Amino acid sequence: MLHRPARTVVSIVGIGIGILLIVFTVGLANGSLRDRAKREANVGAEIMVRASGSLGLSGSEALRLPVRLADDIETVDGVANAVAIGQNTISVTDANTGTRLIDGVEFDKYSAIAGLQIVKGRKFETGSDEVICDTAWAEQKNLSIGDQIPMYDRNFTLVGLYEPSAGSRTKISLLTLQTQLGAEGKASAVLVKVKPGFVQDTVAQSIHTKFPDTQVILTRDLEELYMNGFPALNVFLNVVIGVAGAISALIILLTMYTTVTERTRQIGVLKSLGMSNVSIAWTIVQEALLISFFGIMFGLIATYILSISLAKWSTLTVKIEPSVVISILIVGLISGVIGALYPGLRAANLDPVEALAYE
Repeated sequence: MLHRPARTVVSIVGIGIGILLIVFTVGLANGSLRDRAKREANVGAEIMVRASGSLGLSGSEALRLPVRLADDIETVDGVANAVAIGQNTISVTDANTGTRLIDGVEFDKYSAIAGLQIVKGRKFETGSDEVICDTAWAEQKNLSIGDQIPMYDRNFTLVGLYEPSAGSRTKISLLTLQTQLGAEGKASAVLVKVKPGFVQDTVAQSIHTKFPDTQVILTRDLEELYMNGFPALNVFLNVVIGVAGAISALIILLTMYTTVTERTRQIGVLKSLGMSNVSIAWTIVQEALLISFFGIMFGLIATYILSISLAKWSTLTVKIEPSVVISILIVGLISGVIGALYPGLRAANLDPVEALAYE
């Protein structure tokens, strides 16, 4: 490995970039989804009721649930409070993903369940073009009270900052959202707070029995639903892993092939001294495994540093799970073995006489 240190370093970096591509992409996708699921589950409600047939949790569907359903749900045994909310995803230019989820809420009712507290400024006026956001998002976007936030082809005035972070990062009046979408009296979901001493599953079943045309979800299951609700994303991540694994194998193949070519004469000397074909091939594979291992470590360290920087300068989260690290380690080492297989066999099958005469 030290015979050509520059080539070895370049090979390690090349493999590391492939590993970085895998771990960072998977970690960013998982982290973003889990972060949103955690904020959705942090609304203080144990149950979420949506319209029957609702697909996904992206906020892209029309408001279809009657707001008055919240009052009806409050009559179910075990329900402490119920509040209707609207959710809508809009296209923006200042977001990392190009979109932003907006919550339309009746602030007093919503904050009674979610425990929201205005820490700076004030709450929005009902039906106005005013918006509030959580403090972390305001800090990341460098926003102050009175700033203008473009939404729905016009500017909304930031009038308050709240804590803790729950639901979407920006909230406007439910009436404003309904008017904008032409869905007066409609909502996306109803958040339900369960009375102390009552079992969540039992209350959820009671709600579903009384309102069979609704979709009842326990907020504790939101994280799993988010992770399983994007099948196309999972396919994309598997493709990324496959491509990065193939790139790693090709880098190892090129590195070890040139290594064998440069050391043809040395291999001939070893074979003339009695070194077996298996030993020669194993030496090549060992070098490939070491380069792969150091490349994997480089990629993981680079991902960790990048995730820290990303968390510092944005609200995006990179979630690096142990299972992903183990999978990457296995894929990287297998790619190294595959890439070294042909060069190793080529070295083992060299004719000693021709190898000694090689210049």
